[in-house]
Amino acid sequence: MSYTIAVPQLMRIGAGTLSSAADVASRLGIRRPIVISDTFLAQSGSVDRLVDILARSGLSVAAFTETVPDPTTKSLQPALDCLNRHEADAVIGFGGGSPIDTAKALAVLAVSDEPMRSFKAPRDYGGPALPIMAIPTTAGSGSEATKFTVITDSETDEKMLCIGNSFLPTAAIVDYELTQTMPKRLSADTGIDALTHAVEAYVSIKANPFADALCLTAMQGVAKNLRRVYADGQDSEAREGMMLAATQAGIAFSNASVALIHGMSRPIGAHFRVAHGLSNAMLFPEVTRFSVDAAVGRYADCGRIMGLAGSGDSDNVAAGKFVDGIAELCLDLHVPTPAQYGIARAEWDRLVPTMAEQALASGSPSNNPLVPDVEQIVELYSSVYS
Repeated sequence: MSYTIAVPQLMRIGAGTLSSAADVASRLGIRRPIVISDTFLAQSGSVDRLVDILARSGLSVAAFTETVPDPTTKSLQPALDCLNRHEADAVIGFGGGSPIDTAKALAVLAVSDEPMRSFKAPRDYGGPALPIMAIPTTAGSGSEATKFTVITDSETDEKMLCIGNSFLPTAAIVDYELTQTMPKRLSADTGIDALTHAVEAYVSIKANPFADALCLTAMQGVAKNLRRVYADGQDSEAREGMMLAATQAGIAFSNASVALIHGMSRPIGAHFRVAHGLSNAMLFPEVTRFSVDAAVGRYADCGRIMGLAGSGDSDNVAAGKFVDGIAELCLDLHVPTPAQYGIARAEWDRLVPTMAEQALASGSPSNNPLVPDVEQIVELYSSVYS
């Protein structure tokens, strides 16, 4: 068995590592970076803090802080214009998955004449790109360590998965102290996102021993810490544990791939503007129940490492306890159904066939231990609605 592993060239992990941003940039030969972030971090003063760290070291820094949740091809253009005006030689994604995904897309678009849709899967792009530094402020997407970005096509509402080493950050700064102001809902949704990454990478048909070890460690970290950060956002030990688990899960799925949950999640986000982690959570229990019989041993491992099953349980029992445990976790974190979220049944039903086609076309469902057809995806969408 052989497999290819891709990880950031340089990672700084731990409390206070944001202060090393200028040193990291210097090591990469960066002189004119542009910080890509959002209005929340701008208003909180966090962007100014990062810009000051970089500027005090003599770097010429610009900032674009108008990224949107679930970035679109339309939202990329103002940021690209800002990047070009600054003549940036690198992009720094600072924020949650959306600012980092935006930064990744910009790194490629800045040196390419092709439109964003030309980079969507199954294309695997390894061509020219600006260096990317990623500094996450949420513990979930793992985008700081992945070769993926997700951008919605503004013309079609398709949430496009774009793959390739050109989207992989050259460096990542993972400072859990940046997550301590995350609200409960965001802590829950991003935490379940991280867990989904770890579980799907572990049961994926592209699973490999390198990723497996990270998956299991990440699952253990989420099991230990997610409820704690949901209950108390100032629990530093739990915040640190969740941040590390999210990055580990990111590395894992970047090198083993996600599966059916993510394939079905992206269209929900695109059509109904549901946050990515939350749409994963809406699907997690039911899709896992659909998939479990095709990889009983793997799901049993998940149940045991998370403390949901005991070493004496058979694989079938442990796998069943894992499915039940995920459902209980989603209840404890008050994950709404699409109906509870406020999505109208008629609109959901109208878009389900389109979402099913888009999910299958993304390629992620083909990595699932049980590969569904369009009709089965339609049934799953219908079953999770209420």
